Amino acid sequence: MSTPIENHNSIWESFEIQGRVIGALILREQLTKFGRNNIGFAWMFVEPMLFTIGVTLLWNLIGIHKGSSIPIAAFGLTGYSCVLLWRNMPSIAESAVKMNLPLMYHRNVRVIDLFIARFLLQIGGTSLSFFILGVVFTWVGLIQPPEDILKVIIGWLMMAFFGMALATYIGALATEHHFIEKIWHPFSYIMFPLSGAAFLVDAIPKSFQKYALLIPMVHGSECIRDGYFGSKFLAHYDLLYMGIFSLVLFWFGLIQLKKVSNTLEH
Repeated sequence: MSTPIENHNSIWESFEIQGRVIGALILREQLTKFGRNNIGFAWMFVEPMLFTIGVTLLWNLIGIHKGSSIPIAAFGLTGYSCVLLWRNMPSIAESAVKMNLPLMYHRNVRVIDLFIARFLLQIGGTSLSFFILGVVFTWVGLIQPPEDILKVIIGWLMMAFFGMALATYIGALATEHHFIEKIWHPFSYIMFPLSGAAFLVDAIPKSFQKYALLIPMVHGSECIRDGYFGSKFLAHYDLLYMGIFSLVLFWFGLIQLKKVSNTLEH
C-alpha cells in the first residue's frame, strides 16, 4: 500500500517528466518553424513585430487618427498585438497533432503537451514583440509610456488566456473534424474587425455598444488601452465576464481534447 509521501513524490516526478517533455517540444517547435538559418528563433518575435508595424503604418497613411486625441501608434500597437494572440493560437493548435503525430508513439508525450508547447511559444513571441515595440515606440516619441502598467499586464494576460481557451477548443475539434480548419480561417477574418482591434467601444453608437461587449476580445482590448491611454477615452470592459467566458470555453476545450487524446494516445 503506497504512503502519502510516495504518492506525493510520484505526482512531483510526473510533473517533472511532463515539464521536460514540454521543454523539449518547445525547442523542437522553434527549430521546425524557424530553423537555424538567418536570425533563427528571433523570428518568433520579429514576425509579429513586422505585422504590427505594418498595420500601424497603414493606419497612419490612411489618416484614421485625424480629429482624434488617441495616439494612432498606441492604438495600432494595442489593437493588432491582441489580434495576434487570439487569432494565431487556434491556427497553430489545428496542426499541432497532424505535424507531430509520430511523437504519439512516445509514452510520455500527450496531446495536451503539444498544445501547451505551441501556446507558450506563441504567447512568448507575441508578448516579447509587444514589449519591444512598446519600448521602441516610446523611445522614438511615437507613444507615451502606459498610464497604468498593471491594467496593461492584466488585460494582456486575460487576452492570452482567452486565446489559449479558444485554441484548445478549436484545435481539439479540428483534430477530430478536419473541416473545422476550413471554417476557422474565414471566421477569424470576420471576427478581426469585431474584436475591438480597430475601434473603441465608446466611439460606436450606444445602441451597438451592448452587442460589441458580448464579444470577449473587446474587453481585453479595452482594458489594455485603458492602461495605455485611459485618460483620453472612456473605456468599457468587464474582465469578470471575459474570465468566465474563457473558463467555460477552456472547460469545453479540455473535454474535447480528452476525447481526442483517448483515441490518439492509445
